[in-house]
Order: sequence, then structure tokens, then C-alpha cells
Amino acid sequence: MTFLYLLGIRIFQLLVNVASLFNPKAKLWIKGRKNIFSQLSKSIHIEDKIAWFHCASLGEFEQGRPVIESFKERFPGYKILLTFYSPSGYEIRKNYEHADFVYYLPIDTPGNAKRFLNIINPKYVFFIKYEFWYFFLREIERRKIPLFLVSGIFRKNQRFFKPNGIKSRKMLRWFTHFFVQNEESKQLLHAIHIDNVTVTGDTRFDRVYAITQQSKDLALIELFAKNNIVLVAGSTWKPDEEILIRFFNESATPFKLIIAPHEIHKENILRISKSISNEKRVLKYSEADNENIAKADVLIIDSIGILSSVYKYGTIAYIGGGFGKGIHNILEAATFGLPILFGPNYEKFKEAIDLKNLGGAFSITDFIQLEKNLNSLLKDENRIKNCGKISSAYVEKNRGATKAILETVKIDE
Repeated sequence: MTFLYLLGIRIFQLLVNVASLFNPKAKLWIKGRKNIFSQLSKSIHIEDKIAWFHCASLGEFEQGRPVIESFKERFPGYKILLTFYSPSGYEIRKNYEHADFVYYLPIDTPGNAKRFLNIINPKYVFFIKYEFWYFFLREIERRKIPLFLVSGIFRKNQRFFKPNGIKSRKMLRWFTHFFVQNEESKQLLHAIHIDNVTVTGDTRFDRVYAITQQSKDLALIELFAKNNIVLVAGSTWKPDEEILIRFFNESATPFKLIIAPHEIHKENILRISKSISNEKRVLKYSEADNENIAKADVLIIDSIGILSSVYKYGTIAYIGGGFGKGIHNILEAATFGLPILFGPNYEKFKEAIDLKNLGGAFSITDFIQLEKNLNSLLKDENRIKNCGKISSAYVEKNRGATKAILETVKIDE
């Protein structure tokens, strides 16, 4: 198994090298790992007490973030090393203020794992949600370093739980403890005789609740939203935008629209702008000022890093991705007490299922359903308030995973 796995890693590395000649993300993936060991050696000193947190990408980082920040506050004698697998995480969070060091994770080979751990010599290791890198996990276990999975979630179709998954299960036995999101994950692990498991819930609830306490004040967006019904469409893709903009163009009920597309390159922003009725005034956030923003009907967010704070100025939220691989983060909107709509591909997301069942969120499969649900909300202020209360109460009820994790992990101060 290890031979085939390593062969697969090498082939993947070769393909990424080729792709880097024409793909910007692949180029960043390669460039970010260049000279990584010499950089680490210069940054980390032998006397440093390191707690290492690893995230695949930005979404996993948001799950790990409350644990990182709480760990840093409780144990200031430790230095935080944060690693990412993906450029979409590293490039956005490489200057994250609560980490002492931020790097890409080296490619998973036996030599890289040994060399990496020789340099950083961590006292504790936290992997977030999904990450299982065989050689790194094996080397951590060999060195008897406490290893934890945070906000883990398991499904029965994963390789660990299949008849031919015996080799893969070996990795799971190298973890000191699993902190999982739900009872189903715990039972799946128990079924393969892994009992070092605690159901703590999803740390994202702690993160999004913190956003409500620390959210940025966006004066221009406050001006845009003042005394208006505002639909915030976050992390949208083309299929989301097509039906939303059609509804906006045709709606008899006046409201303002904020669109924060997942892709913010110039061509996509232009496509969105052109699809909006000529009768509506469209403005890009990057071009907004105190005079023009109050007159705008549509605001397109063409910058990153502010969406989670934009939701607080909304009345209703639409979360994109549901007509593709899956919806984006709905909790950032829920914590501000907004009714939420999203597309049909949401079944992998417990919070979406829960909120839909509770009545705080609505799934739509086409324009007709979008029209029906939005009209129902836009014409009934009390319904908006009641659905919003369900959303915020759901976040409040599910807080506490971070505290439970750090109370279980025994840290040597």
C-alpha cells in the first residue's frame, strides 16, 4: 500500500509541476513549497515550544481558528505553527496574526515527514477535519507526539469503513484522540474499534459567534443598506447568479441586492454587471464612496475578507454553491439572524439540514422555487424575523466545541 501511495504522490507532484506552467494556483502550490526546509530552519529555534495546527484550506482554517486562538490565549508559552495544503488557504492567511509561523505542508513523503518534524519538533499536533497524510501521521506516531483530529466528520462511504479499508484504518490508530462533530462519526469509529472519541460538535459555531462580537464595521455598506430590505448573496456561482438576478430584475417588491461572487476576477464581475437590468444602478465595492453608494441598487463585492461582516447588514441571505459541488458556509449568515436560501446540493452539510428542518433555511431547486420562497419572505416582515431568530438561536445552541476540546487535551504548560 505504501509503495502505491508514494507512487501516486510522485505522479501527482509531476502533474502539478506541469500544470504550474499555465495554471496560477498550481504555480503557487509549487512556489510555496520551494526552499521550505531552509525557511523553517531559519524561523524555528530549538528552544521554541511548538503547537502545530494543519488545515487543508481556508474552510478548514475557519474550523481550526477558534481552537488556535483559544490555545494561544490559554498557553502563551507555546508558539503556533500553522500549515496549509492548498494555496487558497495559505495565500489568504499567510499573515494570520495569531500564528507565529505560517507555511505550506511539504509533500507527503517519508523523507519530508522526518525532516519537517526534526526541524519543528512539535509538542502537540492538531489536524483539522479531513486531513490524513500517511507518512506525516506515521512519523508523528513514531515520535509519540500527541496527535488530535479537530472537528472531524466521518461518513460510511469513506475508505476507512469499507471491507478493503484495513490499511487505511491504520492511520486512524495513530491519533491520540478524535474530536468529532456528530454521533454518527463516533459510531462509525466505534464500529472499527476506535474508542478514543469525543463528540464536541463543530468549532465553526464558536468561530461564527465570535464574528458577531468582532465583526468589522463597514460604513459604506451601512449607507447602502440604510432603511432598505437587503438580500446578501454570498459565495455565488453562475447558476446562483442567473436565477437571483432574474428574480431581482423582475421583482415587484423593491429590495437591494449585495452579490459577493466566489470568483471576483474582472471578467466575472463584468458578466454579473451586464446581466442586471439597465433600470438598476450597479456599483462595485471597490468604486464605492459616500455619495454613490446610497443611490445604488446592487452592490458587487469585488474584494475578499469582508463577506462574514457584510451579512450583518442583510435582511435575507442566499448562500451559493448549491447548484455545484455543495453550498458554502451558511453559518456566517445564520449567526447574524438571517433567513437563508440555498440550492439543492446541501445534503453533506448538517447545519443546512438542521436549519431547513427547523424553518430557518430553505432549499430551492430552480427559479420558480426561489421566486416562491423569496416572495413569501419579502411580503412578510414577521416571517423574516421569526426565521432569523431560528438561525441565530441554532448557532447559539451549538457553541462550545472549542472549550470542550481544550479541556480534554492535557497541555503541559
